[in-house]
Amino acid sequence: MTRHEGDLERTFAALPPAHGKGFAQTWWGQAWLTALEETALDNEQLKAGRRLARAGAVGAVSVRPGRITAVVQGRDRTAHRADVLLEELSAEQWDRFLDMTVARAGHVAALLDRDMPPHLVEDAAATGIELLPGMGDLEPECGCGAWDHCGHTAALCYQVARLLDQDPFVLLLMRGRGESDLLDDLQSRSAAPADTPPEASTAAEPEGVDAAEAYATGDVLPPLPTLPELPAEPGVPPSVDTETPPAPGVDPAALEFLAARTAAEAHRLLAQVLRAGPERHPVDEELTPAEDAVRLAAGSPAEGLAERLADGSGRGREGMATAVRAWQLGGVAALSVLDEEWIVQGETLARARAALESAWDEDERPSLRAKGNRWTVTGAPSQLRLGRDGRWWPYRKERGRWVPAGGPAQDPATALASAELPSEERTL
Repeated sequence: MTRHEGDLERTFAALPPAHGKGFAQTWWGQAWLTALEETALDNEQLKAGRRLARAGAVGAVSVRPGRITAVVQGRDRTAHRADVLLEELSAEQWDRFLDMTVARAGHVAALLDRDMPPHLVEDAAATGIELLPGMGDLEPECGCGAWDHCGHTAALCYQVARLLDQDPFVLLLMRGRGESDLLDDLQSRSAAPADTPPEASTAAEPEGVDAAEAYATGDVLPPLPTLPELPAEPGVPPSVDTETPPAPGVDPAALEFLAARTAAEAHRLLAQVLRAGPERHPVDEELTPAEDAVRLAAGSPAEGLAERLADGSGRGREGMATAVRAWQLGGVAALSVLDEEWIVQGETLARARAALESAWDEDERPSLRAKGNRWTVTGAPSQLRLGRDGRWWPYRKERGRWVPAGGPAQDPATALASAELPSEERTL
């Protein structure tokens, strides 16, 4: 086979400075740098190399089988030729590598996509071929006279890591085979012999592809379609009111209600994700059975179902009505403030007292009686409750029970004002 002589040397123009960026993003680029950093005996020289590479002191890089070369300008403006040597693969090793690569379609696809998946390197290693350098494999030569890696050769290696990120064929060229030659060899080995009957050439081929290869090449698939628009309303679950009698213990009305509430919750979550994006939307913690009972009761169930939820939760009808009111004002956080009384102490207590002190002018500050996280206005049916997140929640006494009177506020005076409004002016 005719070799592409010009394919055995590639020259890359000097890269711009890499301020604030890592030198390697791909795993094989990072493996290259690991080999450098495990080989060099002087960490100070590695630091000097990183500084030079970041400053753009590495000139055009020449890549040939077994060697990379560049002129690197030191901090004193003196230019030195820096070389790093890497052992080439033998002809017999290249034969084994090519046979291994064509045996797996995913390996060829990955290389054509400028990718070097771990399983390709692992399969090569299984045949005795180390594609990536290891400790001691990167041998330095520099015009400055250093016998070990100096700042100049280290800078060259850091710069080459950026080239490897873009094109793993740079590594294969260092190992002795140019891209055109390599692809020609792969193509010739992939073609079935002309004198082999078609059925014979395909009979030995396994059907499909290896699962690991299919997964590794998943990034070459076309992108997923765009998300559909959010429906105007939640979907309506199918009716379970059929002529077939329900199984023992199954309440069709309760089942329909649960399906409808699930559809409504799914619609709400989808709307939230589409507005903010999935990467910015934290996943809510799973509700406890008691919290979920309140959520369902807030969905206006039929009378019988509402009573079952109230009784099953242990709240009773009136207690459930209060809990639903809290849920509508603030979900789980509001429900926690309704149910939980806790001791405020330490820094949290100091911040709470400071907020109460600064919320009103001296002549307007109400007289408050504290108990746990609750501050009750003396002689008035109004109360402030401090949530664990530092927000203040207004409460008002109605028919002998403390009930939520509004949403939370960072300012206690604002929250208390909600509790003091007439009931018809307060919004849930």
